[in-house]
Amino acid sequence: MNYNIIGYFIYLIITIFIILKVGKICYKNGNVFVLELIPNHADLCQKINQVLLLAYYLLNIGYCAMTLISWQKIISSTQLIETICIKTAVIIFIISILHYLNILIITKYAQKLIHNNKN
Repeated sequence: MNYNIIGYFIYLIITIFIILKVGKICYKNGNVFVLELIPNHADLCQKINQVLLLAYYLLNIGYCAMTLISWQKIISSTQLIETICIKTAVIIFIISILHYLNILIITKYAQKLIHNNKN
C-alpha cells in the first residue's frame, strides 16, 4: 500500500476545503472593506473582490499542490496522520498570516486615504 498517494488525496481534500471555506468567508465579508476604499463604485468593488478571491484560490491551491513534492516516503499509518496534520497546519498558518497582512495593509491604506481627504 502506498501511503503517500493516500496522504496526497486526504491532504488535498482537507486543504482545498479549508481554502474554499476561508475564501468564501473573506469574499463575503471583504466587499465592505473594498467598498470603503473606493466609495460610490459598487460594481468596481465587486469585480476587485472577485479578482482577489480568484488570486487567493490560485495562490493557495497552487502552493498546496507544489508542497506534495517535498513529502518524504511514508511507511506507516501513524506517519501518514502526522504528515497530513503537519502539512495542513502549515497551510492554515500561512493562510492566517496572509489574512492578517491583508487586513493590516487595507487598514493602513484606508487610514492614509482618510488622512489625505482631511487635508
